[in-house]
Amino acid sequence: MAEAHQAVAFQFTVTPDGVDFRLSREALKQVYLSGINSWKKRLIRIKNGILRGVYPGSPTSWLVVVMATMGSSYCNVDISMGLVCYIQRCLPEGCGPYHTPQTQALLSMAVFSTGVWMMGIFLFRQTLKLLLSYHGWMFEMHGRTSHFTKVWAICVRLLSSRQPMLYSFQTSLPTLPVPSVQATIQRYLESVRPLLDNEEYYRMETLAKEFQDKTAPRLQKYLVLKSWWATNYVSDWWEEYIYLRGRNPLMVNSNYYVMDFVLVKNTDVQAARLGNIVHAMILYRRKLDREDIKPVMALGMVPMCSYQMERMFNTTRIPGKKTDVLQHLSDSRHVAVYHKGRFFKVWLYEGSRLLKPQDLEMQFQRILDDPSLPQPGEERLAALTAGGRVEWAQARQAFFSSGKNKAALDAIERAAFFVALDEESHHYDPEDEASLSLYGKALLHGNCYNRWFDKSFTLIAFKNGHLGLNTEHAWADAPIIGHLWEFVLGTDAFYLGYTETGHCVGKPNPALAPPQRLQWDIPEQCQAVIESSYQVAKALADDVELYCFQFLPFGKGLIKKCRTSPDAFVQIALQLAHFRDRGKFCLTYEASMTRMFREGRTETVRSCTSESTAFVQAMVEGTHMKAHLQNLFRKASEKHQNMYRLAMTGAGIDRHLFCLYVVSKYLGVSSPFLAEVADDGYGVSYMIAGENTIFFHVSSKFSSSETNAQRFGNHIRQALLDIADLFQVPKADR
Repeated sequence: MAEAHQAVAFQFTVTPDGVDFRLSREALKQVYLSGINSWKKRLIRIKNGILRGVYPGSPTSWLVVVMATMGSSYCNVDISMGLVCYIQRCLPEGCGPYHTPQTQALLSMAVFSTGVWMMGIFLFRQTLKLLLSYHGWMFEMHGRTSHFTKVWAICVRLLSSRQPMLYSFQTSLPTLPVPSVQATIQRYLESVRPLLDNEEYYRMETLAKEFQDKTAPRLQKYLVLKSWWATNYVSDWWEEYIYLRGRNPLMVNSNYYVMDFVLVKNTDVQAARLGNIVHAMILYRRKLDREDIKPVMALGMVPMCSYQMERMFNTTRIPGKKTDVLQHLSDSRHVAVYHKGRFFKVWLYEGSRLLKPQDLEMQFQRILDDPSLPQPGEERLAALTAGGRVEWAQARQAFFSSGKNKAALDAIERAAFFVALDEESHHYDPEDEASLSLYGKALLHGNCYNRWFDKSFTLIAFKNGHLGLNTEHAWADAPIIGHLWEFVLGTDAFYLGYTETGHCVGKPNPALAPPQRLQWDIPEQCQAVIESSYQVAKALADDVELYCFQFLPFGKGLIKKCRTSPDAFVQIALQLAHFRDRGKFCLTYEASMTRMFREGRTETVRSCTSESTAFVQAMVEGTHMKAHLQNLFRKASEKHQNMYRLAMTGAGIDRHLFCLYVVSKYLGVSSPFLAEVADDGYGVSYMIAGENTIFFHVSSKFSSSETNAQRFGNHIRQALLDIADLFQVPKADR
């Protein structure tokens, strides 16, 4: 109780003599420090906004221009060509010591210098934007760089050499171009040709021709107009229509997971691991707020768009009956925690001071040691975020719009992120292959009510100290959360560390107020909705077949010896594996990024090509010479790499067709061509983890009689080995 009293700035007692007020000096001190910290953040944001706004200029460069102008004036050299005198004549006349001719001359030179400085910044940005619009370097063979590209690279390096902040290059990034309809249709027909027989292809070609000649020109004009007006003609519609307007459950369908180090273990103390990781996450958020993180640069010189990082923390997806909304706060000083059916609020700061890892460990351990039971309806409450969006929106409005339920829900939705303290243990045991799949399923959906699927991400801590993330997809794509995770795991392992007993380094402050238990008043009607959402989510989770495995025979090292890109190698192997699994080809989508453009997110690479199918068919026939198969493989690889480059440079297929479809809906225009859709098969995620290993995550549905994730995984293994054998790489070199 002592800690709770300290958290109150003042108390009062009604006595016969009146009201007795008692102020808490410590609490007032913390309120004061909190206010100071808040103002510091505001000032940092203002400073960053100014520095970002004038990049690559700086106060020093402005001062140099001013001094040069004044110096030339004192040397009787008018570098302004009369503009300073003109500005001086335009200044209002007045009296007093600050309106002398000398003062007005200095002010005129300062105004002129500022104008020259701002013009220089504008010209720099436009020049850099023009340079960054060139993507020919991506299509040149390695080691065969043209003279034009070499000159271009020198210019880009010169213009981007000054130390940038996270968002310094945003206004210099080119806008995503709108491809011509003719080019998109041509690439689309090329992508479906290996999937259709002659009759089906002729029908599709006829629909495409009709669309290109009659409907598309009108739709294209609106897209071009939008590209002139908006910063990106795709991203806002993609976020709204693909993510926020989706009414299906987020769990499994949209959210994705991120694993911990699978071959390294830091500590088996659950609370200690969380203490370090949460502390590292807030350190990353501080760097994010201060824009101290360097922007990602391709080849070390071409900046990638950073806008997706803005909503990494303090963000929640709010359900709506027709569409959801992403709620992002500028700051949050706590995290929401779930353990054994109870919700807690854990403060991250004491006044203006970020809690140390040992303090956070103590707070999480207090939750683990708390013997209290869940309140009625509390245990499975988070199932609402795992079920249908309409049902959750209706329940939120009916039962969580006032009183203690609203206050408790606000504590979750306004948290920096969500933390799940699991009672289960999960990790990867190389001797037990199934352990990796169980680990993945635990991160993907848990028990359907121990993750808050609406939060930007849920940090999951298992009983044995292993971790993972479950990430909502609308606010950003996987590489963005990957930047955070890389920083956090590195800080945990190489900077913070643990004691010999596995605890956080240092002694905690036992006087800290304990975590706050959230209070709920959930009526029976709401409990019925929670149970219904849970059943929907459980059926969805039970239908997921996830097969995760580590491929050990080789990794990036051997693939390089085959003189192809690792991505193309794996994608062609997937085509071979799928044909062996299903006896046919299917439409295959691989995501690529478009972050070289402002507010770019992703584009689709259609990796089932005529070249890859020709290679697969030749492999399956088994009668071709190795030299012929190698030639077919290289053609398929080159085709895939070229398509990937086209997608990255804004010349993809699917995002353009998607936007044309959206415009057609707005205009009430129907198109049989745009209505063609395909959705069937497997989901495959893979990570080439160094020179000698690849991790695969293969998913399918138990309810499908045609798919089997483990069977497909075995086909992937064999396909990789068969392609490697084509190039006769000795096993000793693998």
